[in-house]
Amino acid sequence: MMKWVYWGRLYNTKFQAGCIVKRIEHDSWLYGYDCPREIEIFRSRTGRYGVRFMP
Repeated sequence: MMKWVYWGRLYNTKFQAGCIVKRIEHDSWLYGYDCPREIEIFRSRTGRYGVRFMP
């Protein structure tokens, strides 16, 4: 069973979290890493946004 890996920071806007998603996708393409199977933006209980992915 695979578990989510959480990016180490929460952001004030969904746009900021979306930029991190694009960075993760781009870095995997640029540096030859395996692209995560699934990347997701989530909203925390405090109303801030975070990024999580499954390797």
